Amino acid sequence: MWNYAEFPDGTCIAYSNLQDDGTIRIAVERPRDGGFDEAHCLMPVYRWTGVDGFTDDELSDLKEFLRDNAPLIFELSEAPYDERLTA
Repeated sequence: MWNYAEFPDGTCIAYSNLQDDGTIRIAVERPRDGGFDEAHCLMPVYRWTGVDGFTDDELSDLKEFLRDNAPLIFELSEAPYDERLTA
């Protein structure tokens, strides 16, 4: 997984390499007392799994963020390793 974004509240978004089936796995984590809230999303279908601690409204906001950033996330997911380190 590659780090993509971190929000002021500590929420972090990471993405996988582009999979053979054309999908990308997204992991979202947010610190909370004693652990993390977490959720996983499969792009481009935006199917959420493993959701723990995020509300439906928060997932909707995250989905909108991912949709807005999808072109760059897909581009980065196919970039060579050394290009990702400088992005």
